[in-house]
Amino acid sequence: MSPTISAALVESLFMNPAPMIFGAFGPAIAGAVIAAVTRDLFCWLCVPLFIVVGLARALQMYRYKQRNSRLTVEEAGIWEKRYRIGAIAYGIALGIWGAAVLLRTSDPAAHMLCVTTVVAYTSAGVGRTFGRPQIFRLQVLLSIGPLIATLMYVGGAFYIALALLSFVFFGAIRHLTSSLQRIYVNAWIAKEREAALAGQFDTALNNMPHGLCMFTADGHLAVMNHRFIDMMELSEDFVQSGASASDICNACVLSGAISAATSRQILSEIENSQAGDIITNDPDASRNRSLSWTFQPMSGGGTVVLVEDITERRDAEARISHLARYDELTQLPNRVNFRDEIGRLLATRYGSEQRSALLFVDLDQFKQVNDTLGHPCGDQLLCAVAERLREMLRPEDFVARFGGDEFVVFQQNIHSHEDAAGLARRIVDRLSERYKIDNHLVEIGASVGIAMTAPGVSADTLLKNADMALYRAKADGRGTFCFFRDEMAQTVEARRILELDLRKALANEEFELYYQPLINLRSGKVTTCEALLRWNHPVRGTVSPVDIIPVAEDMGLIVDLGRWILRKACMECMKWPEAVSVAVNFSPQQFHQRDVLSEVRYALEVSGLPAHRLEIEITESSLLHNTQLTHDVLSQLRTLGVRISLDDFGTGYSSLSYLHNFPLQKVKIDRSFLEGIDSDRPLTLLRGVARLSADLGMSVVVEGIETNEQLELISADGAVTEAQGYLFSRPVPSVRIRQLLNASHGRRTDEQLHVVPSRSIA
Repeated sequence: MSPTISAALVESLFMNPAPMIFGAFGPAIAGAVIAAVTRDLFCWLCVPLFIVVGLARALQMYRYKQRNSRLTVEEAGIWEKRYRIGAIAYGIALGIWGAAVLLRTSDPAAHMLCVTTVVAYTSAGVGRTFGRPQIFRLQVLLSIGPLIATLMYVGGAFYIALALLSFVFFGAIRHLTSSLQRIYVNAWIAKEREAALAGQFDTALNNMPHGLCMFTADGHLAVMNHRFIDMMELSEDFVQSGASASDICNACVLSGAISAATSRQILSEIENSQAGDIITNDPDASRNRSLSWTFQPMSGGGTVVLVEDITERRDAEARISHLARYDELTQLPNRVNFRDEIGRLLATRYGSEQRSALLFVDLDQFKQVNDTLGHPCGDQLLCAVAERLREMLRPEDFVARFGGDEFVVFQQNIHSHEDAAGLARRIVDRLSERYKIDNHLVEIGASVGIAMTAPGVSADTLLKNADMALYRAKADGRGTFCFFRDEMAQTVEARRILELDLRKALANEEFELYYQPLINLRSGKVTTCEALLRWNHPVRGTVSPVDIIPVAEDMGLIVDLGRWILRKACMECMKWPEAVSVAVNFSPQQFHQRDVLSEVRYALEVSGLPAHRLEIEITESSLLHNTQLTHDVLSQLRTLGVRISLDDFGTGYSSLSYLHNFPLQKVKIDRSFLEGIDSDRPLTLLRGVARLSADLGMSVVVEGIETNEQLELISADGAVTEAQGYLFSRPVPSVRIRQLLNASHGRRTDEQLHVVPSRSIA
């Protein structure tokens, strides 16, 4: 039982004071009458006892009524104890008086009056003590108990029957008090539940994000929550007065929350008593508030009105829509917006008599700005580029950012190709001018691809054509522009077919490795064979790695292809003499993959090839980026036993610091050094590089030896240790290279093969 119900049960004891006060003096009057008739002194003494107890209980009731608040749990316990004491005192007085009258007098009339008074008074207590039936039972025991016992003692049929009837009567009354208490408690529990539900409803109603009004069938207000009052800036008096829908709408108009036209629309919706929705805008444009009104009829008549402030939601939707169609950095239209707009213009406005051009603009050297000055400066540069493009265009032209450093311009209403070319020149010149970004002077360039509109051309085709023209412009040296031509599409299609064939070839292992030997100039033997990729295409024939490797790098297939080459070459090397190693070229992408060490270890394990028979050739471009990581990988490969060779030295940046800083064991001087070798300057340069490399403890190889004269010149001072070229052998298949190696590394005799200028081993 909750503390609230317990306190309410105690309050029920003092609920009806008048019967208790007047009833308290009833036994005193009856006692006085009996005492006067019987002239019994003891009966006279009981009269003041009744008066004193009655006055005390009346005073107790008076003090209780002076309270102005509900009982707390502690107060309820105190007042219940006080009531119990008064009830016990009166019960004892009645018991003593009843027994005394029956025992001390012999007047039947006095006996009847006594029994009637005790029974009547005690029965009246049911109406007060049902909340605490244990008090009533105690009072019955103290008052009726002595009376029934005395009646049985006096004896006689009438007295015994009266005693039995009194016992049965008060037994029934006892059950009555329990039933009354149960009814009372259940009523209080129901009341508490209703109060809790009402509180929950009130809390939910006044904390919901929507404003709510409920109108009865006659259009008067039944419910209004605080949210509606706040949204409409109304007074809470409307809730108390039960105002009409018209009064509330007029008040909303006066507060400036809605307009008069909106008020009429709302009233119409309420009167129609049909489900509906409307959206209204605030009359005050500075607030720019939007409200969503929902009207829902009730089954018994009337309407529920819900109001939601959707200003933030509409702003968010507008923001999302803007972000979906505009670049957040430059505020230019994005790819989707541009594509839709150009598609609309091409479909609705452009025919054969109207010409337009789409210019695809790509910034040159933008990546260097990001890498050197950081992305914040790069972002500012993009904004500056966007602003310059806006300034250069006419109102009818259209510019967008496609992402990264790519911009697209749609030039409308032009007369010829020269108009588009003129704009392209201005774009290249203007975007190539210096920029001042955070006190830095920045220089970039621009390349432009141009596609002209034609009858029936789609936006996607136009974009694709401009992109192909841009690709050609960048291939032509950047900082220029190029118009799309039909043969470009053929080139792109050929490239696409090549890519498809390349993927299929890798899956079906259509590749083959050829091998070109490196000859030791002192011993005349083959020391190493370089593995070179060949593609035996069923239609194209044998495809050179010059055509394969760049495409594979662009497609991201070079890692998988290089993995296949490495394993295949290691397995082939196991079929050669033990003194011969295999050299495998690693592209920069392949070399900088995270698991390059694992790939090398795996290739050695599955083939059984010792690590010292594997030579990895890397180019200078592999050493340019992430220098520390590159150095660590090379060091680990050398620790593993693998030899490292720097390939094509002299074709890239040709920094001599590479020879000093990296753990290289061989330098391959590019064939370009042989051009003009018969003159002093190129020969001196070649010999200088060879001597420097040899002094650093590295083997020196010269590539591209084709004549005996070249061989004599490079081997004259002894710094060059190995040579490679057509003079000795072209790249040959694995079967042929085994024959050559067997010939070069056969049994040692006086007729052992040595390299001489006039002979080739191939």
